[in-house]
Amino acid sequence: MLDSPERLSLVRDALFAIASEMNWHLQAWAILSNHYHFIAVAPTEPTTLRQLIAKLHMRTAKRLNEWDTAPGRKVWHQYWDTRITFPSSLLARLNYVHHNPTHHGVVNDATCYPWCSAGWYRQHVTSAQWNTLRSFKADRLNVPDDF
Repeated sequence: MLDSPERLSLVRDALFAIASEMNWHLQAWAILSNHYHFIAVAPTEPTTLRQLIAKLHMRTAKRLNEWDTAPGRKVWHQYWDTRITFPSSLLARLNYVHHNPTHHGVVNDATCYPWCSAGWYRQHVTSAQWNTLRSFKADRLNVPDDF
C-alpha cells in the first residue's frame, strides 16, 4: 500500500512525530512499499514501544484507508521487536536498517533513498565512522524480512 512518495512520507513522518511525542530517539529507519524497520533508543519507560507502534499503525492505516476509500481495511499485519543489548549487534543492525532499500533492490545506493536514514547518517558522521558501520556484517542477523 506504500506505493507512492506521498504514502512512504506518511509513514516516515508519522514515525518521526510519534517517536518524538513518546521520547523515543530514532537512530535508523527504512520505509519500503510493504514493510518498515526502525531502531530507537528507549525512553526511561521502554514499555511504551507497544503504544508507539499501535499509534503509528492506527494513524497511518486510517489515512491510507481514507485515501483508498477502504474504511476498516487491515493495513498492518505483523510486528516484531527486539531489545538490542550488545554494541556489535547494534552496529550490525544499524548497518542493516540503513541499507535495507539496497537489500531489497529498491535502489542501488541507500543514501539516495529519502525514506531511509542512510543519507542522513552519512551526512552527519565522519568517513571513518561510516566505514566502520559498513564493516559490520548483517548477513547473520535474525531479522524477519522476507518481503
